Amino acid sequence: MWIRMGLLAMLLMTPVGSGDAWADEVKIVDVKVRGTAGIYHFSVTLRHADSGWDHYADGWSVLEPGGAVLGTRVLAHPHVNEQPFTRSLGGVKIPVGVKQVHIVAHDKVHGDSPAPFAVQIP
Repeated sequence: MWIRMGLLAMLLMTPVGSGDAWADEVKIVDVKVRGTAGIYHFSVTLRHADSGWDHYADGWSVLEPGGAVLGTRVLAHPHVNEQPFTRSLGGVKIPVGVKQVHIVAHDKVHGDSPAPFAVQIP
C-alpha cells in the first residue's frame, strides 16, 4: 500500500525551502463528495506534469483522520494531454461519526502528495 506512515506523520512533514523542490509532485485541485447512509462517491481532480509511463500520477486514497485507508483509486495510465483531470471512486464506506476525511494523491516518482486534502463529509 502506498500509505506507509500515519496521517499525523504526513501532516508534520512540510516542504522546507523554495517551492521548486515540490514542483513536480501531484497536486489535489478539487474534491467533490456525495452520498448517504455511510456510502460515498468521491470525484478528485488532480494536476501533475505527467511525462509518460515512467512519471505520472498513478492514484489517490481516501483516509480516515487516524490514517486508515478507506478506499483507493488506481490510475492505470498517464494523462499527459489531460490536465487537470478528474477521476471518481464510489462505494467508499465512511464509519459513523467521521465528519472529515483526507485525500492523498500519489505519483510514480515522488510518492504521496506532501499535504493531505481535507474534505468534509456531508
